[in-house]
Parts: sequence; C-alpha cells; structure tokens
Amino acid sequence: MVTAQGKVPEGGDEATTMKEQGNELFKEGRWEEAVQAYSKAIAVGEKHKDWGVFHKNRAAAYLKLEQYEHARVDCTVVLDESPNDPKALFRRFQALEALQRFEEAYKDLRTIHTYDPNNKIIKPHLERLHAIVQERARERAQTSNKVTQMFEIAFDIAAPKDKREQAMNNIVVLSREQAGVEVMFKEGVIMRIGKLLKVEKNNEIITNAIRAVDGICLRSADRTKQVIRELGIPWFLQMLDCNVEDRVAASQHCMQTVLNAISGMENKEDSKPIDALVKENQQIIDTLLSCLLYSVTDRTITGMARDSIMELLIRNVHWKTLNWAERLVEVKGLLRLMEVCSELEEYKYESAMNITPSSRTIAAVCLARIYENMYYDQARERFTEQIADFVKDKLLTPDHESKVRVTVAITSLLLGPLDVGNTIVSREGVMQMILVMAQSDNLLEQKVACECIIAAASKKDKAKGLVQTGAEILKKLYASKNEEIRVRALVGLCKLGSSGGLDASIRPFADGSTKKLAEACRRFLVKPGKDKDIRKFAAEGLAYLTLDAEVKEKLVEDRAAIQGLIELAKTGDQSALYGVVTTLVNLVNAYDKQEMNPELIELAKFAKHHIPEEHELDDPDFVAGRIVVLANEGVTTGLVALCKTESDNSKEMIARVFNALCSEQEVRGKVVQQGGTKVLLPLALNGTANGKRQAAQALSRIGITINPEVAFPGQRNLDVIRPLMNQLHPDCSSLENFEALMALCNLAAMNESTRQRILKEQGLSKIESLMLEDHLMLSRAATQVMCNLVQSPEVVERHEGDNDKVKILALYCEEEDEETAKAASGALAYLTAVSERCCEKIFAVSSWLDVFHTLVANPSPEVQHRGMVIIKNVIKTSQKLATKLLDTDILQMMYGVTQLNDERRAKAIECAHECLKLAEKSRLIREDADADMAPDVFKQQEATLEEIND
Repeated sequence: MVTAQGKVPEGGDEATTMKEQGNELFKEGRWEEAVQAYSKAIAVGEKHKDWGVFHKNRAAAYLKLEQYEHARVDCTVVLDESPNDPKALFRRFQALEALQRFEEAYKDLRTIHTYDPNNKIIKPHLERLHAIVQERARERAQTSNKVTQMFEIAFDIAAPKDKREQAMNNIVVLSREQAGVEVMFKEGVIMRIGKLLKVEKNNEIITNAIRAVDGICLRSADRTKQVIRELGIPWFLQMLDCNVEDRVAASQHCMQTVLNAISGMENKEDSKPIDALVKENQQIIDTLLSCLLYSVTDRTITGMARDSIMELLIRNVHWKTLNWAERLVEVKGLLRLMEVCSELEEYKYESAMNITPSSRTIAAVCLARIYENMYYDQARERFTEQIADFVKDKLLTPDHESKVRVTVAITSLLLGPLDVGNTIVSREGVMQMILVMAQSDNLLEQKVACECIIAAASKKDKAKGLVQTGAEILKKLYASKNEEIRVRALVGLCKLGSSGGLDASIRPFADGSTKKLAEACRRFLVKPGKDKDIRKFAAEGLAYLTLDAEVKEKLVEDRAAIQGLIELAKTGDQSALYGVVTTLVNLVNAYDKQEMNPELIELAKFAKHHIPEEHELDDPDFVAGRIVVLANEGVTTGLVALCKTESDNSKEMIARVFNALCSEQEVRGKVVQQGGTKVLLPLALNGTANGKRQAAQALSRIGITINPEVAFPGQRNLDVIRPLMNQLHPDCSSLENFEALMALCNLAAMNESTRQRILKEQGLSKIESLMLEDHLMLSRAATQVMCNLVQSPEVVERHEGDNDKVKILALYCEEEDEETAKAASGALAYLTAVSERCCEKIFAVSSWLDVFHTLVANPSPEVQHRGMVIIKNVIKTSQKLATKLLDTDILQMMYGVTQLNDERRAKAIECAHECLKLAEKSRLIREDADADMAPDVFKQQEATLEEIND
C-alpha cells in the first residue's frame, strides 16, 4: 500500500496503513482521496482498536468537503460507543452547526464543557451558539403567533380563497426556515395538512401544502419518518395523481426529498446515499420502492403521474447503496415497465392505462438505466429472461391485440436497452411476425410494424435480415394513402438513405432522391393541421437526411421548417426528442469527426481503399452561418424544454448543440437570455463523460464573453466553478483548458465567495501547474487567473509559505509576452501591498535585480506601472529591503522614469514620483540627491526602452 508520498509506512496492518495514507492526503488538501482512504480503513478494520479514529478522521475530511451529514453520521457512530469523546463531539458540533441544527450543536459543546470546563478552544463557540440558541428561542416565540394566525386561515375551508392561498404560501416560506419548521411541526402541521387535503379542491393550495411538507422533510430523517408515520407513503402518490403540472412536479420533488432525507442524499449533483442511514431506514426505502413500482401499472392514475414515478426510478436506480436496479429485477418490476412500453392510445377501454406521448420513451429509458446497472453476466441474463418471458406470454395468445402490443414493446426495447431488444428480435418467429404485420391490411398493424422496422433499421449490423426484407416493404408502405403509414415508411427510407453517413462520396440512392425525401419530410413538418405524431416522425426522417450537407443548407434556409422543429421541441415530448435534437446536431456539425492522418490517406490511396470526403457545404463558414440562423430563430428555447429527459445520450446531444451555438460569440447572449445557462449547469455535472465536457465548454465560452454576474446570477456563479475546473483535466484539449481558464479569470474577479469555491475545488494546484505549461496561451491564461486569485487571503497565505510561488511570478514579469508579464506583475503588486513576507521572497530570487530592471524599463506602460507599484510597496513595507533596492541603479532608473514625456506612461511616472517622495521621507535618499545626473539617467532610460522595443 502506497501513501501520498509513495512510501510504505513502516509496521502496522492494512487498516493503519490506509489511515496513515488518509492523513497524508488530508495534509495535502486532497480531501476526497482522504475520504476514500479512511473508508478503506473502516472497511478492513471493523474490529481495529483505532476504528473510532478512522471515523473521526473521515468526519474531518467530510467537513472540509462541506458534506456535513456524512460528517455527522461518522461522529454519531463514534459517540454511540464513546458518548464523551471530545473530538467526535466537537466535529459533530461543527457539522450540526453547518446543518443549522443549532440546539443539538450547542448540546454537544455543553457536553465537552461539562467534562473539560477549562477547554479554551470551545469557549468562543459556546458563547456564540448560546447567543444563537437564545435568539432562536425568541424567534420561535414570535413565529408561534404567526403560525397560529396562518393556521386559522389556511386550514379553514370557509375562509376567503385569496386569504387562504396567501396563508398557505406563507406556510411554505416558513417551512424553509429552521425556526418556522420546528414551530409548525410542534403545532401539528402534518396532521392538519393530511386532513385538509382530503377535502381541498383548490390546486394552488394543495400544491403549496405539498411544498410545505417538502420543506419540513428537507435534510431531516427524524422529521421525515414522523411525516411518513402520520401520512403514509401512499399519500404522496395520491398527491402525484393529477393532471396539474405544478402539483405533479411538487409531489415528485417532495418524494425525492423524502428519499434524500432517509438515505443521506441532498439535491446536489455530487450527493450520494450514506450507507449507515440507508441500513437504518431500509424498511422505509423498500416500501417506497414497492409503492412506486406497483403504481407504474396502476390503471387509475394519470399519465403525467405515471411518467413522474418512472422518472423517480430513473434518478435513483443507479445508486449501489440503494440497490434498486437488482431489486426491480427480483420483484418482476421489468414486466410492469414492459406493460407501459406496450400501451397504445388506440386501445382505449376500461382497464387501459393513461399514458402521455412521452410515457413509452420514459419507460424505455428506465429499462435502459436498469440494464446499465446489471454489472455481471448472470444479472444481465436474468434481465433478458424476464423480458423474454413477457414477450412469450403475449405471444401465447396470438390475437390481434397481443401481436400489436408485443411489437410496440419490442420497438421500445430497441430504443432503450438495445442489446436486449436485438436478442428478442432474433428469437425464432419474432422477426417473421413483424414482417407479416407490415404487409397486412390492418392499418394499426402496419403502423406499429413499420415503427419496429424503423427502430431496427438504424441497427443494420445487428438485424440485417429484418432491414434487408424491410426495405422493400417500406417502399410499398410509402405508397400508402394513409399519411400515418406514409410518414413512418418515409423515416425508414430516410435511415437507409443515410447509410453513407458524412461521406459525401457515398450516395445509396440515385442523385436527387435524398432531396426529394427531405422535401417530403418538410411537407409533413410544416403542413397546417398535422398532428404532433406525424411531425415527430418527419423530424426523425430529417435526423437521418441532414447528414447530407446539401439537405442541411436547404433546410436552414426554410424558416417555416426550422420553426416547426423548434415548436415541436418546445412541447417537451420525449418521444420527439431524438428526431429534433439529432437534426440540430447535424445542422451545426456537432458530431464527432474522425481526424484523418495524411500518411494513412496516402496509404489508403495506394491500396485503392475508399477515402471518405467532406462536402464543401460543411466548411466552417457554412456551419457558422447555420448556427447564427438557428440561434436567431430561438432554438435555445426548444433545447431548454427538451432538457427534462432522463436519457444520458439525449443530454449529450443537447449539450453538443449548446456547445456549437456557444462557439459563435455573437449568439452567446441569446443562449443566456433564453435560459441556456440554467440547463447547461446540470448537463455539465450529470450524464456521459463527453456530454459533461460539451456542456462545460459551452459554459466556459459564455463565461468568457458575458459578464459573470449576468451569465451566472446568484448561486450559479458558485455552481459553475466545478464544471470549469473539470475542464482543466489533462484529458481535455488545450482549447478546453484555455477557455475554462479565461472564464475562471472573470469569475475570480467577482468576489471572495467565488474565489473560495475555486480553492475548494482544488483550483490553486491546477492553475499553478498550467502556469508552467510550455503552451504560451495556457501559461498566460493561468497567470491571469492567479492575478485575480491573489486577492484571497488564503492565496496570499500560501504564497507566503516555503515554496517558489512568488519566485515564479517574479520570473514571469520578465516574459516577452506582454499579457503574461502584466498578469504576473499585477499579482506581485497585490501580494507586496498586503504581505511583507512576499516582498522578502522577491529578493530571494537570484536574479531579483534583473526582474526590477525589466519592470522599470518595460516597453509596456501597464507592466511598467505595476513595477513601480511593487517598488512603492517594498519601500513602504521594509526599510531594509528598500535600502537594498535603492543601493542599486534602480534609483537612477526611477529618476529617469520621472523625466519621461509620454502620456501612455502617466501612471508609471506619477508612481515613480511617489516612490522617490517615500524614499526621501524615509531618509533613504537625499532630497537633492544627484539632481544633476537626472538628464543622463533620462537618456539612459530612453535608450533602454528603445533597445527593448527593438
């Protein structure tokens, strides 16, 4: 086992080794890695004598990471064994205070004080918390009166509607304040809400009551368990069951808050369940999963509620600690999701499910997410077996309806867990059944079979037989008089016509056929009165045809077609997402392009192999033009609406389009105005690795051009730091590194909170390493970020340490690149103004005099001015250093600066005068010192400047 220094600790077992490694990592500020090391120590050392120490150390690391609930749990584990452990009590107090559980924090401090009354460390904390607890008691007394008044109005059915709505809204506000929550909880708000909502008809009041429950449950496992005891988990599902979007969203959020509270998660991108809490509340978590699962096929709930339930499963199924993925397979949950996948609007009868246009797509994504979490072969086999059993059961009764339903379900599989879908399609008799249905006289059978062939057509390598036979069938179906059949057949033909991909030299169809297909899709897309289902398939057809550059240019000139796409996107229909977003990806060329090695091209020519060719209409100028057109048409609003998807691949495509839009500086403002940054933040933190990179780069580009206070208002200026820091990874390109640094530079200039977040994300070490890059632009940008970061006291303190940080900045002042020298000298000007130690460290550089020569005689007025400021700071800070500096020719050069006649250097000249006055005041030079030589020095200074300019 290797520690942070690369040495194996002498002696000790594996748990001790891991603890020591964690300690080293903690000292280096690598807290996430320290947590991992301590966790390993805990895992292997359950009966170790230092087991409590492992937990306390991990709690300290969690505190640094601001993961306070994790820290609290670790300390509680120790205190269950040793109730008076002072370190555990003190760290739990820190966690509880950060969680705003002040009374509990105060109690822990009082316990320490009882056993160690002379402890000076806790005294200021004890006094501070005593004042807070007293103030909160006073607030609670005042809040109690307000709560009583609001309860009287809000829960009185006979009270005026507007007053009741306002009262319930005030209850929601109070539920977000600790004092308010505590008072309302004691006053029995949960029981009152439960009774009220049995008879309440006003949806605004119901929605706000649900939000109040959400606030009460937030970050409190104890209160959440009390809420569940009083209301029951089915109550949350009852609240979800409606067609009012705000109420459904509030209920879904409330259920996620309940799960978070009893599992230790928070509504943050990097939050994870806590093992100890999950084990403690396993029964409630299992009950919640069961209720969600049985509701998936509940025939009485609304389609909107069903979608929300499946989205809750998608969001939480990947947590290994919860183990929902395998549990869903064990309890036959896949069969319920397949029932949703097989549901059709055409079969409306008493026992049919209510579904939305997005329901089957969401169910397919849910199946895909569960399959992704089958980490070993046996689990994947069980998954596939369960799906196969569903298909088999449907086919045992080969009536018209069963065949249609199973075909629709297979289509969903091909759009979700593809490998499973292909396995089912390849089973004996399944493919033949689909092809027979496609050729039947029944329009519904034709339609669903056609959709299944389309889904398989993009997987030609895995369903060749279906595609080859299906191609002829699609051509016949395209001649149908029914538009629903024709548009589906059209999509299939479009897929086959796009088999050449981006290669302009491959044309599977005769010249002009692709344009004719595109025109057919366009007519379906823009023709008045067309229902959304037909427009959705038209968009999907364009998704394949727009691989052709000529089709792209033709489409982007068609304002009606572009607006049709955007309006379709604005509906938020998840089943339309693929067609719309893929078309947009193609229009802006946001797909991955394979880099062509010139040597390999020559070799391929020699071997007479085919070489792909890019169309001239895909040149950067044409792409830029298409991006501007789409931005001006309002494409961002459509993308924002589609971001509700739970599909990681779809999120990646959306992020690609956003990044392409942001590559053009003139349209970044429109992206911000239309809500782009709000959705880019979650896209940059969740999803595929490539999708996160694309979204983060888009954020970087926005942060470069637009004032961060406008682009990232409020909390967003802190939330955007992590995605930008992720762009500084060695795996990212130099361009990504550079853009992230430029955006960070602007953010670091905002305020201390933003600078602190950069430091918390390990930003200082990353930026310092990039300062040393050979790449001029990266080195310059990193130095510019550092120039703003030094305004933070913590960064000043680090520069004062035993390291070369000041030396690097001093040497960078000599750089020929003006922008780098400006940033480095600016950083030094600030450091020397606030730190005597930093002034001393400049003189520790062996070439310190050369550095000052370069600064004073710099061709750049800005660098020269910063140099004079540094000299002024040295003179003001230390007489010893000032004497050392002025005993050189720097004094003569300053005289020379005062004699310059250059308006651009006015600030430097003024500062030089100030330096000389300070020197005179400190008796470092005489008032009339060598006045006669000033003209000679002036000439020398002018000559030096001319020499550098040359």
